[in-house]
Amino acid sequence: MSPAGGVARAIARGVERGCESIQIFNQSPRMWKGREYGPEEVAAFTEAMRESPIGAVVIHAIYLLNCASEDRDMRAKSLASLTTSLRAGDAIGASGVVLHPGSAKTGDVKRALKRAASTIRKALADSDHCPLYLENTAGAGGTLGRSVAELAELLEACDAGGRVGVCLDSCHLFASGYDIRTPAGMDAVLAEVSERIGLERVGCLHLNDSQTPLGSNRDRHANVAEGELGAGGCAAFLSAPAFEDLPCVLETPGEKRSGPGAAEIARAGELREQGLEARRRVRRRRPARTAKRKA
Repeated sequence: MSPAGGVARAIARGVERGCESIQIFNQSPRMWKGREYGPEEVAAFTEAMRESPIGAVVIHAIYLLNCASEDRDMRAKSLASLTTSLRAGDAIGASGVVLHPGSAKTGDVKRALKRAASTIRKALADSDHCPLYLENTAGAGGTLGRSVAELAELLEACDAGGRVGVCLDSCHLFASGYDIRTPAGMDAVLAEVSERIGLERVGCLHLNDSQTPLGSNRDRHANVAEGELGAGGCAAFLSAPAFEDLPCVLETPGEKRSGPGAAEIARAGELREQGLEARRRVRRRRPARTAKRKA
């Protein structure tokens, strides 16, 4: 949701579309100029949220950031911007700040992970309590976080006492090679997350269909149920038991590339219910199969 005209306006725009959770940028996503909220803006936002059905607000760090860059000036600018986002999250009580972990470009990934972790630790030290969620990536180029194992390594390197978690993006999972088009496939991914990271560290979700095939390593979002994941894949993602009560955000193109609207948000809700019902049917069938084998 756009915060144009004041961050409180993002709440109203979310309510108009039937949202329960929203995501905002605390500054222009394609400019370095940072911005923190003043007391009047925070008060207006708090009042707007209190009177709305919005239960969670997530801030997305700007796209320009590369906390893993070999360029010291780039890392310094990334640090300043990330710190500003975390402080904005502190001010408005955001559920967390979502960050693309960075890119090694053509350099060594291990060293890039260390640089990213160092930058992240500094940003956390200069802010108070807002959680930071590292988003899994589609795997293009030298982007970090293309696998659960890589996210786990980065989380361990950040060593922030549990303040750093992950944001799982459905399109990125699929594009990086995780087949989540069925409940079984989705559950297999979450079993790996549970083992390597811990499900309690999954802090928020991005629901996006994918324009490109499984393992394409291309970050191309499609509208819900209109891409390679399809209705079944989106339903499987939305109905995963481990995701209950997490804020979920759509970053889809929307109709005429105007962003997700009320109809698409309602469609996501329908797919979640369909996915939950499919899982309930499977559970109801299991005892009968067990009894038959025993007989």
